[in-house]
Amino acid sequence: MSFEPPIYWSDYEDIALKLYERFGDDFNEGKIYRIRFTDLRKWVLEIPDFAGKPEDSNEGHLEKIQSTWVYEWRDGQK
Repeated sequence: MSFEPPIYWSDYEDIALKLYERFGDDFNEGKIYRIRFTDLRKWVLEIPDFAGKPEDSNEGHLEKIQSTWVYEWRDGQK
C-alpha cells in the first residue's frame, strides 16, 4: 500500500497532475483557461488526498493551478 502525502492549495504541481489524470485530454489549453473558478475549486476539493481547507482557497491559488495544469496537459501531448 502506498502512502500519498496530503495535498494543500500551494501544491500546484500535485493538484495539476491529479486534475490531468482525472480529465486527461477532455480539457485542452484553451478549455483549461476557460474553466470557472467555482468549478476548479470544487474539483480540487474532490481530490482524494487533498487536505486544504475550502476557506483557504483564493484567486491566486486557482490561477496558479490553472496555469500549472496547462503545463501538465502540454507535457502529456509530447
